[in-house]
Amino acid sequence: MLILDSDAAPKGRRARTLRWRAPVISGVPASRVIHLKERNLMMLTKDLILRNPLRLLGHENEDIIGPGQFGAVLARAGVGKTALIVQIALNTMLRGKNVLHISLNDPVGKVNIWYQEVVSRLAQQYQVPDMQRLWDTVLPHRLIMTFQVEGFSVPKLQERLTDLTSQNIFQPHMIIIDGQPFDPEAHPLLEALKALAEQLALPVWFTVTTHRHEEPATDGLPVQIAPVQTLFDVAIALQPKGETIFIEALKGCTLPETQPPLVFDPATMLIRTQA
Repeated sequence: MLILDSDAAPKGRRARTLRWRAPVISGVPASRVIHLKERNLMMLTKDLILRNPLRLLGHENEDIIGPGQFGAVLARAGVGKTALIVQIALNTMLRGKNVLHISLNDPVGKVNIWYQEVVSRLAQQYQVPDMQRLWDTVLPHRLIMTFQVEGFSVPKLQERLTDLTSQNIFQPHMIIIDGQPFDPEAHPLLEALKALAEQLALPVWFTVTTHRHEEPATDGLPVQIAPVQTLFDVAIALQPKGETIFIEALKGCTLPETQPPLVFDPATMLIRTQA
């Protein structure tokens, strides 16, 4: 119910302000109903966090990698790296932390479509009644930034980060770098990024493209990451076997022995435990 209130007007002047007076519905003030809606939203957020199978690779309700650490998602082209990295980002955003998603290949609009698609699939998978409202709540925790691969460098990234943080525009708690080539020429860049991540105490995730015809290195790791493996604390691979795509922990994390394997469902683009 809207009422006009002039009680707060300065002496000698009449000012009208709008005040909301909560109507009583069946003995319950509307303000309490709104509060319950917020509580339901919090419960939904917590439920989605607990349902995320990727948390089994880390600590309960925490990130898989910590401040200053590197994580990698490896797979052949088109298998599902971006969908998996988006789910890692969403799990972080649901916990109220900010994610800076850096794309070196795709424009902002295409990256945003990936997020919208994964959110839509999550809503269908878990029958979320008000996913749009939840999405509107977590969206401010994400910022997409694009670079050309040839123009990406640590000084340029540091300059943009300084612009964002000094103006209080966005303070990232995690960084995703999607599309960085992992060839020998990129090793100095990766070392500089590691130093920056440690300086800023930020976890950084990378997507790494592997190739079917390439044999692994002598230590069993894909050849893309083997030469720089000391920089990485966690490496996860999407490994097709027949019609099933398994999520394999190559380094730094393991599933509990009592847990079934994690698989990537190409039909829904979501992570689930194997039935």
